[in-house]
Amino acid sequence: MKTSLMAALCLIFSTLAPLVTQGQNGDQLFDSLAANIYLKDGPGAVIYLSKGPQLIYNKAFGKANIELDVDMKSDHVFRLGSITKQFTACAILKLAEQGKLSLSDDIRKYIPDFPKKQKMISIKALLTHTSGVINYSGLPSFTEELKRKDLAPKQLVDLFKDEPLEFEPGSDYKYSNSGYILLGYIVEKITGKPYGEYIDETIFKPLGMTNSYYDSPGMLITGRVSGYVQRKGRYQNADYLSMTLPYAAGSLASSAGDLQKWYSALYDGKFLKPEILNKAHTSYQLSNGRLTGYGYGWETGNVQGTPSVKHVGVVNGFFTYVAYLPKKNLFIAILRNCDNPADPDILASKMLAAALGKPYDYKAITMTTSELEAYQGIYKLANGGEYYVRMLEGNLMYYYLGGPRIRLIPYKKDHFVLENSLTSLNFEKDQNGKIVGVAITGTGLPNTGTRKNTRLQARKKISVPVKLMQSYPGKYQFNPGPVFEVVLENNTLYGKVGNDRKELVPFAKHKFFARDLDASIIFNLDAKGNVISLTKIQNSEMSAKKM
Repeated sequence: MKTSLMAALCLIFSTLAPLVTQGQNGDQLFDSLAANIYLKDGPGAVIYLSKGPQLIYNKAFGKANIELDVDMKSDHVFRLGSITKQFTACAILKLAEQGKLSLSDDIRKYIPDFPKKQKMISIKALLTHTSGVINYSGLPSFTEELKRKDLAPKQLVDLFKDEPLEFEPGSDYKYSNSGYILLGYIVEKITGKPYGEYIDETIFKPLGMTNSYYDSPGMLITGRVSGYVQRKGRYQNADYLSMTLPYAAGSLASSAGDLQKWYSALYDGKFLKPEILNKAHTSYQLSNGRLTGYGYGWETGNVQGTPSVKHVGVVNGFFTYVAYLPKKNLFIAILRNCDNPADPDILASKMLAAALGKPYDYKAITMTTSELEAYQGIYKLANGGEYYVRMLEGNLMYYYLGGPRIRLIPYKKDHFVLENSLTSLNFEKDQNGKIVGVAITGTGLPNTGTRKNTRLQARKKISVPVKLMQSYPGKYQFNPGPVFEVVLENNTLYGKVGNDRKELVPFAKHKFFARDLDASIIFNLDAKGNVISLTKIQNSEMSAKKM
């Protein structure tokens, strides 16, 4: 998902002017935020920040092509991945504006051979990822072999149309590329033109987006960069992917400058009426009243309280991101030719906050162990799910059952920030000073949590004799499941499955917890004191015999 970017960024900003303009001081500030993220000789990135027509920061990093030693340039062309969805959404909204469809229409009006489901699926449900249509790219049939084949839109739809709905339309939210495949197909059915041709004729050409395309590996595209992946610490060329497969959910390509033209046109009302665009930039509300944090083709969020719309795109060899603050006409694009995820939302939000003169300022304060332990508990969140706050080895950690653990860093009384993030937790007390809940704010929708009446005990590392530690290493076979290898290095135990490796911390005799994951390992002994198996506890229990 990202830690390499977040760890590289400082959490403390100096005081800034209300708006940072392009120039030496501004460039130095933004350079410092991006420092050490994009290596000079590795895959590169382009960062483009502007306020309307005023350019604030525009810089290229790293290589456009490693093998040919070609430096990245700011006007290079990248595959956009799911940033494509906002163009598809706006194409649909344009057709609605023209009276050629209604967002409340049943999709079978335009795709009559789509099987009738238990509930009607509207175009709006596709736009908002609330249709229940299963994500085709997650199906077992979406194999490595299939990814190399060219498919027509109807063939794409055939991959998933017979699958049952995952939930009743409008009752839940689940991101699904399939919804945007169907939307692109609807565009073709109404206009009589291929999706890529329609986007080019109605958006790219009229708006002067000369570096934007419906991508195809066989097409010659000036300035298109090569895509890379990082595996086992080394870069390699990304696997081939037929660009007919992402289609209207992820097959467009563009440059950072062209994306700025797109947002300027939207701001100026050159493509959609403002009232229609505003709906696209507003979080959808489910039938139960819960906000999803997604509109029509955009995720909704905020930067230091200023509303934002944004989207990330991930496609073979590329990781892209755009964000826009409509009320401030502030735009940022971060385009990278490597799918190794250095979280762009953190960097982009910090740069936008700096441009607003509202830097994120989280300076850690010192708290005693007993003070930190007061926040321990299980918190039931308003938007679903439960999160645990627990002391582990003297640190207050935040996690969901079986998930990664993240350190909570105090920066003022009852206020914490999740380490390497911009998410802040404000713990709430009743009139007696007892912790009863938490308010969570970050770059997405705010959330709240109620503390359950369940006590959690702090876990502390204990000392284990060297001889006992030496009895645990070996290979353990889960049945069914993988081989779990336990290794001992410098009297520290690690658990490994393939290339994934976690430190195991002892907290009781024969019992260990994973340092950065909510999982425990219990070693089981026979009557003679020999280790014969282990039990892994992570959501559920699994046993593995020592080989």
